[in-house]
Amino acid sequence: MNDLAGPPDCVACGGTVAPDGFCWDCGELQPSFRSHLETTLGTGAAGVSDRGKRRGLNADAMVLTGSGDWTIGVVCDGVSMSPRAERAAQVATTVGAAHLAKGLREGTLPETVLADAAAHAGRAVSALAASVHAAPACTYVAGIVGPEGIWCAWIGDSRAYWLPDEGTCVALTEDDSGRHDALTAWLGADAGEPAAQVRSYRPRGPGRLLLCTDGLTRHLPDADAPRAVLARHRRSTPAYLSLLEDARALIGYAMDAGGQDNITALLIHTVPPGRGY
Repeated sequence: MNDLAGPPDCVACGGTVAPDGFCWDCGELQPSFRSHLETTLGTGAAGVSDRGKRRGLNADAMVLTGSGDWTIGVVCDGVSMSPRAERAAQVATTVGAAHLAKGLREGTLPETVLADAAAHAGRAVSALAASVHAAPACTYVAGIVGPEGIWCAWIGDSRAYWLPDEGTCVALTEDDSGRHDALTAWLGADAGEPAAQVRSYRPRGPGRLLLCTDGLTRHLPDADAPRAVLARHRRSTPAYLSLLEDARALIGYAMDAGGQDNITALLIHTVPPGRGY
């Protein structure tokens, strides 16, 4: 993942760049900071995040990791009207993924560890606030894939989809939004302590779990749309394509459609017990 290197040098003064993309020394925003990120976990999971065409900073964040037989993905989208939204997303993904890995390693039930991890992430984001009137905020979606199925948890409008190789695609999340798509739940000091919604799913065949932000779903709004993009992509490319290339294809589609927002797509390959890869 190309955001794991040490802090880059400021393009304006050569100083150190802070986690929010601004220089500690001169305060200059770095034009390419976190503009395009890619991550993989073996051959079974991959994610891509891009700044898009109209945002000065990528306020999306993602973490992909494993714990025993579990694959863990967390995706967050910084709320654009809040201060340091990109920092909120980075903190939430890091804290959420770490708590999930620890809980699953200790044998905690998936439903319990997902709810607890979201709560821990929310408290970590709240701690960034100078006050409730200056509160960094983000949405949150997490997915865990294990031998017995898929579990996901969410707060806000970042989504999870089940994309089977054959059969009907399934939206695993429901947006926390109201009139004019305004958010009704998020992580941040001005959000109280929202409780994550948790859902489980037992696939009958192989497929992919997709975690994504609304920079993707504004262009692919229903469950079948992402798989249709991947099907068209695979018809014109080799059959041995990796999940990383699949994630790139989804980002590319959103970019070609306008790329108005930050865009993140994380895919985890899933195979029911006894099926094999």
